[in-house]
Amino acid sequence: MTTEFSFACTGVRADRYAAGPTLVFRLRVTAADNARVHALALRCQIRIEPARRGYEPAEADGLTDLFGERSRWGSTLQPVQFAQVAVMVPSFTGEIETDLVVPCTYDMEIAATRYLTALTDGEVPLLMLFSGTAFTGDGGFRVEPVPWDREAAFRMPVTAWRDMVEQHFPGCGWIRLPRDTMDALLAYRSRHALPSWEATLTALLDESRAADAPVRDPFRALTGTTGRTDP
Repeated sequence: MTTEFSFACTGVRADRYAAGPTLVFRLRVTAADNARVHALALRCQIRIEPARRGYEPAEADGLTDLFGERSRWGSTLQPVQFAQVAVMVPSFTGEIETDLVVPCTYDMEIAATRYLTALTDGEVPLLMLFSGTAFTGDGGFRVEPVPWDREAAFRMPVTAWRDMVEQHFPGCGWIRLPRDTMDALLAYRSRHALPSWEATLTALLDESRAADAPVRDPFRALTGTTGRTDP
């Protein structure tokens, strides 16, 4: 007879002491019939289920690059992979709570990061999918698989993600660039003696705006009509 396991997520917090952006989910594991579990080698895949929440107009605009125009969301609002992690649950009888540590990234090339950054408030609908190996038994132990159909839904507050990002990148964003692009930016910065990367990008944006600005006709400014003086 195999042990029946069930899982629930009871909360989430940002790890203030981690070297990089990290979320810590509180996981409750229950073994049916108060079964004795010596150890549980658990794997967890976390997916974002974007169709399970509503979106404000500003959020929808920020999600256009992921899901297209809002009129198409009926077919494009598909699950987004968030993380895949492993955890070793220690010995317990019946039920235990443990931390599920999830390292995160602020790389805007990652779909999950772009999705989470676009949200302004509310909750993030997550689905946790579990599998693994359990070591159970009262006298000695036996090895059992954790079925692939074990799962738990959780609605993570958007503030948990924002707090985590703010701890590591206060007031900042982060983008990944190819090496040759970075070399070109560094050369531009050195050539113009710019003091920071912010100043470098601002200068490039200013140049772009100046190049895109329409050329003014000095005669139009004088006459206010066609740009030609009357004969």
